[in-house]
Amino acid sequence: MAVLPLDERLNQIEKKISDISFRENKGLGNEVGYYIFDYNPREELTVRNHLEYLKDRINNGNKDFKIIEFDLFHLMVKVLEEEGYLEAFFDLEKENGFFEMAGNLVETLGLDETNELNLIISKIMAQDLTDSVIFLTGVGKCHPIIASHNILNNLHQVLDSVPVVLFYPGEYSGQDLKLFGTMDSHNYYRAFRLV
Repeated sequence: MAVLPLDERLNQIEKKISDISFRENKGLGNEVGYYIFDYNPREELTVRNHLEYLKDRINNGNKDFKIIEFDLFHLMVKVLEEEGYLEAFFDLEKENGFFEMAGNLVETLGLDETNELNLIISKIMAQDLTDSVIFLTGVGKCHPIIASHNILNNLHQVLDSVPVVLFYPGEYSGQDLKLFGTMDSHNYYRAFRLV
């Protein structure tokens, strides 16, 4: 996890994402602009509040870009509602328990590694992302159903025109993600630290 205090790191986000070279992915050695902002999970509410403030300030200000936030948990629920599956998954959990329900949910949403029809990615790509910076949030709320490295890897294959920032309640070593600071994912992901 980063060494600076959280409030200092949060206060650096606006300057970083407002920089035109950040939004045009310049200076990254031809890498796509995917970033991770890791933080102590105990600071979740502080991070959420700051992101709300930041979205309001930028989206209602005179900036030439907007922040589009995708809360992965809310996105998952929305997809299930639209597909007519939400109540069925509640019933499945009551009958067979959380882990069986979660396994079926991963398959239904196309979140398994072998599936090309990832409904979460499809929902993100259906939005007009022009002149935006994407914030991915809600990682802890949708664990263990949606794995953040899975979303990043799949999104990376179809979206390279705008920067993506994953707000991660845990630790990012620069190579792998450790959710809640205790759960080793053992999954490599290459992204830049936002701050």
